[in-house]
Amino acid sequence: MIQLGDIMTTKVLTTSAERPVAEVTSTMVKARVGSAVVMQGSWLAGILTERDVLRAAASGSDLTKSPVSEWMTRNPITATPDTTIGEAADMMLANGFRHLPVMEGRELKGVVSIRDVLASGIRRPSNPSRSFQTP
Repeated sequence: MIQLGDIMTTKVLTTSAERPVAEVTSTMVKARVGSAVVMQGSWLAGILTERDVLRAAASGSDLTKSPVSEWMTRNPITATPDTTIGEAADMMLANGFRHLPVMEGRELKGVVSIRDVLASGIRRPSNPSRSFQTP
C-alpha cells in the first residue's frame, strides 16, 4: 500500500502569518505550488491555499498589506508519513480541501495535494505503447 511518505513533496513552501498575502502569492506562483504552510516558529499555524487567496482577492482587501493570518486556514488537518493514499483521499474529500500537510509529531515533513494522491493511485497500462481507438 502506498503511503504519503512515498509521494509527499518534501520541499515545502513555508511562510509566517505576518507576511502580506500578495508577497506569499507571488512566491507560490514562482514555485508553481498551490499552497504555503504557515509556521509560527517551529509550530504549524495554518495553510494558505489558492482558495484562500481567491477569497482574499474577492474581498477587495489590499493584499499588499493584508497579512496571511487574515486569510489562512488555521489549524489544518494533517496526516503522517504512514497515512495511506486511500486514507488521505478520504480525508481530503470528506473535508473539502486539496492540500494536506504531512507531520511527524510536531515536525513538518512535507505536503501532498489531491493531484499527488490521485496520480499515485492511477495504474498505468502494462503496454504503454497501446493506443485506444474509438469505434
